[in-house]
Amino acid sequence: MSYSDFTLDDLKSQFNLTLQERVELFPSIAPISPSALLTETLEENIQLALEIDTEKARSELIIAPILVEIRKHFQRQISLFSGTEFNIDKTKGLSGRCDFIISHSPEQLIVTAPVATIVEAKNDNIKSGIPQSIAEMLAAQLFNQQKNNNIPCIYGIITTGSIWKFIKLVENQVYLESREHFINNLELILGILSQIIDTTRPNH
Repeated sequence: MSYSDFTLDDLKSQFNLTLQERVELFPSIAPISPSALLTETLEENIQLALEIDTEKARSELIIAPILVEIRKHFQRQISLFSGTEFNIDKTKGLSGRCDFIISHSPEQLIVTAPVATIVEAKNDNIKSGIPQSIAEMLAAQLFNQQKNNNIPCIYGIITTGSIWKFIKLVENQVYLESREHFINNLELILGILSQIIDTTRPNH
């Protein structure tokens, strides 16, 4: 079993999770203006990604440039991983490859303090990515517990590149955001990503 094999029922029963839906995760967000480079990049890339219409194109042309922008925003003091094997506990099914991981460390060779996992939605279906996202969040939570990383919560992000949805995991409580965010409000997406990194700092 791997992250993508889980159903919500599997997760709830195996990990004793409680799900709260339609939660407002980010009641107050300070928007962040994208750099001129990101603006120009996405002006060129978004339409091309939509025309190619594959997960790989959306990942490379839309999602990755946004995450690189956030890393630059934090003076490269966070690390970003793409397509990384993240095998935490195979007996529990917490293994597989993560599309993206954001970690609270400038160290880029290995994941040391994961705070957010990003799932590329399959077939443009955000809802279908929720179980995989929660499974990856549980793995990140377990990793931090094993490493004694004092990180208060884990976030999950499901995205098509055009649409972004956020989830929060605190202990065994899963909070599903009520709304989805769209690429035409890039300033808000950047603001949310920034707040996620700020509020998950160890010992925050």
